[in-house]
Amino acid sequence: MVNHKLWGGRFEASLEGWVEEFGASIGFDYRLAPYDLQGSLAHVKMLGQTGIIAPEEAAAIQAGLEKLLARYESGELEFDVRNEDIHMNMEALLTEEIGPVAGKLHTARSRNDQVATDMHLYLKDQLGQIAYKLLNLRQVLLDLAEEHVETIMPGYTHLQHAQPISFAHHLLAYYQMFSRDSQRLAFNLEHTDLSPLGAAALAGTTFPIDRELTADLLGFKGIYHNSLDAVSDRDFILEFLSNSSILIMHLSRLCEELINWCSYEYGFVSLSDTFSTGSSIMPQKKNPDMAELIRGKSGRVYGHLFSLLTVMKSLPLAYNKDLQEDKEGMFDTVDTIQKSLDIMAGMLSSMTVNKEKMLVSTQQDFSNATELADYLAKKGLPFREAHEIVGKLVLECSKAGYYLQDIPLSRYQEVSSLIGEDIYQALESQTAVQKRNSLGGTGFAQIRQELERAKKQLKKG
Repeated sequence: MVNHKLWGGRFEASLEGWVEEFGASIGFDYRLAPYDLQGSLAHVKMLGQTGIIAPEEAAAIQAGLEKLLARYESGELEFDVRNEDIHMNMEALLTEEIGPVAGKLHTARSRNDQVATDMHLYLKDQLGQIAYKLLNLRQVLLDLAEEHVETIMPGYTHLQHAQPISFAHHLLAYYQMFSRDSQRLAFNLEHTDLSPLGAAALAGTTFPIDRELTADLLGFKGIYHNSLDAVSDRDFILEFLSNSSILIMHLSRLCEELINWCSYEYGFVSLSDTFSTGSSIMPQKKNPDMAELIRGKSGRVYGHLFSLLTVMKSLPLAYNKDLQEDKEGMFDTVDTIQKSLDIMAGMLSSMTVNKEKMLVSTQQDFSNATELADYLAKKGLPFREAHEIVGKLVLECSKAGYYLQDIPLSRYQEVSSLIGEDIYQALESQTAVQKRNSLGGTGFAQIRQELERAKKQLKKG
């Protein structure tokens, strides 16, 4: 059987169908179609301007590519697994459109630099979309925090009530996490915004190409300065997968808290019906399924990172077929991150906050124990002594079934003559939170300052 592949000149036989299907990537790299056409349009313009092909040939190819782009945008293009990948499918379609002159498009180019260019264009585009969605989520957090500066909730360590804090302070902790995610994506863009086009297979080309021209036409800020590196580099995808893993870890942590908060035991928030589901057997159920799904999808994103790290760990320069495995995980991570960001923003902006339940939970616990210790320390008692006194009082209360604010003043003064009537004001949750005005603390004044700083930061992107 004669091999009719575009690369089949030195072969005497064709691949069997099942082998051909195993090696083909068109089943997933069809998503690169608009970027492949964009790269080809820049390449043919450069070929024409440098005189590598005749002007009329460049014009015919450009017209054919523009027709393919229009057909793609209208959903008319069909791809064939026998043409393996998006590049050979496009070349075959272009040949059908304009005839043999289409073959001149591949002058001074290889699929190696072509696919690398496609992925740089694709990921650059997607990074912009993800950054926008992340910006929206940060805005949602800021809006929610501004609404709940004086909403009091228990702060936790080891999942135990620790100290009362502002709900806004808790939300702003996630704002900080997502801000760092934004910074990581911006740095990722620096390495993505480079053009590999013109590196050819691995060694450059003998044709007088103009790589700066194609980079400018494609909107890249720079070019790769080593042709081997240009076709074999996947660091920009690894960075994206790594950054996405950290981002979805942050989303997963917030989801875990939302799942806890909307449980019967906590009752701090109620998620909108839009982001909840029911049970097929238990009619009372309102399940936080969307939060659980985001939490679960963290493993999916981590897996894509480790998969590509494993692919890359022992690859010699330059291109190897292993690199075909760089795309599906990238595509799936893009989809997962974008949808997760949209869902999270929707859940937060539509949920109901039970302020009273949050406040009561700080009044029926011992999260004000540190306030009593600090009170004694400010009166001159060494903090370690104060800590021991309060610890014994907490034990006494626990056995008797009441709280620190329930202890009579007479009992307090038996413990220490330093304790006066003002102790009950100091033990109130509102007081405890309001007084914590150290830089970065949960005090209301500090939070309002942080909100103003965050608003200015958000305006910058």
